[in-house]
Amino acid sequence: MPQGNTITPQVNVNGEGSVKIKPDYAIISIGSEIKELDSAKAKKQNDDIIAKMIQVIKKAQIQEKDYQTDRINLYKTREYQEKKDYFVASQSINITLRNLEQYEKLMSDLMDAGANSIQSIEFKSTKTETVASEIRAKAVLNAKKKAEDYAGALNQNIGKALIISDQSMVNNPRDYMMKANAMSADAAGMEQTLAVGEIEISTNVNVVFELK
Repeated sequence: MPQGNTITPQVNVNGEGSVKIKPDYAIISIGSEIKELDSAKAKKQNDDIIAKMIQVIKKAQIQEKDYQTDRINLYKTREYQEKKDYFVASQSINITLRNLEQYEKLMSDLMDAGANSIQSIEFKSTKTETVASEIRAKAVLNAKKKAEDYAGALNQNIGKALIISDQSMVNNPRDYMMKANAMSADAAGMEQTLAVGEIEISTNVNVVFELK
């Protein structure tokens, strides 16, 4: 007689692996926003500021491939308390800053040029892909240890891995601060406004082991 399907005893666990590394570059989104009664005047003032910002970026010897204009807007808005219509012109520049030691001076000079809007600062590391294999291995070993603990409590052992499901890797920027107020262009007298901290590179894996 044909035998029915047998169910393989299993233990299903999640494993985590992480590594903390120091960021070595940043992606900065900074720009200008001008509000005027006249649309042409708003655009002209904004264009002048962006042109000065680009000169600052070039002076900092940032390569052309590492900066790009973004988010160009010109729109009409109503100030109901004043009962007036204004035009808002805005534009931002995305900058990949590969030398974080330039941050204070660059941000100061950009604000001196007229920048008045910081959209975001994202810290990254060129070592992310290098440590990816390390944290995956840590996650699998963590899952194996959990499975062994569960099996041991039942006086059993684990066998081969039956299923491995890799989860997404996440970068978590930690411990940074910034000030958007005007700063002196004198690097020697500049107040520190950035603490980059660390990035935690982490991953999660689900593993199903045979239970013996």
